[in-house]
Amino acid sequence: MLKKERQAFILHNVNLHNRVLVGDLSEGINVSEDTIRRDLQELADHGKLIKVHGGALSKSFHSSFNSSKVYALENKKRIAQKAASLIQDGMFISTTGGTTIIELAKALPENLHATFITGSLPAALEYMHHPNIEIILVGDKLSKSSQITVGGEAITRIRQIKADICFLGTNALDAKQGLTDNDWEVVQVKRAMIESASKAVSLSIAEKLNTVQRIRVCETKDIDVLITELDPESPELAPYKKSGVKMLL
Repeated sequence: MLKKERQAFILHNVNLHNRVLVGDLSEGINVSEDTIRRDLQELADHGKLIKVHGGALSKSFHSSFNSSKVYALENKKRIAQKAASLIQDGMFISTTGGTTIIELAKALPENLHATFITGSLPAALEYMHHPNIEIILVGDKLSKSSQITVGGEAITRIRQIKADICFLGTNALDAKQGLTDNDWEVVQVKRAMIESASKAVSLSIAEKLNTVQRIRVCETKDIDVLITELDPESPELAPYKKSGVKMLL
């Protein structure tokens, strides 16, 4: 693979998943980890990503207040509009982090009265602009890479609240392998939200379907509803339907 192709692969994956690991990239394109590190450094020097220990972060995710830089923005807006239709007055809603969750916050109707539980600082700031939303911010330890609170304090608080719906920002989803991520602490927070909610809803652009990362959040059958930008009858969604997941029009 040529250097230009290799770096295009890296950029696509970092923008798609927000965070990538050197080891995963090395395996994905069958080159040495040293080669990946050099590519990451070069891309960081050109301002195309943020290089961190062990991998890289997406600049679009860390510029989430500037919507023009968000990857696949129009598809995420479509997903957010569909997700907002599930929320009713009086509900308690838990949300993880991510750019699709931020678009959900922007899509909420002004007359909605609901309570949102989150550890995501960007999402909480969006909820603050809403005139009738109550916000419960959980946790006291912040993950800089994911911009979400993690650790025992956040998990304990989440488990104390029975949410009507949990909206999950999705890193990777596969019909056989389930919902996966590459950040151990964020995975624990997502698991707690799923366990404490009456309904778990995964928000995922189609590009993240049939992809797998290292740490399982939950099995596919643990997801009640999957919302994508695709038509619910799309063949791409058939394996998820077989697992019992509902699709939203």
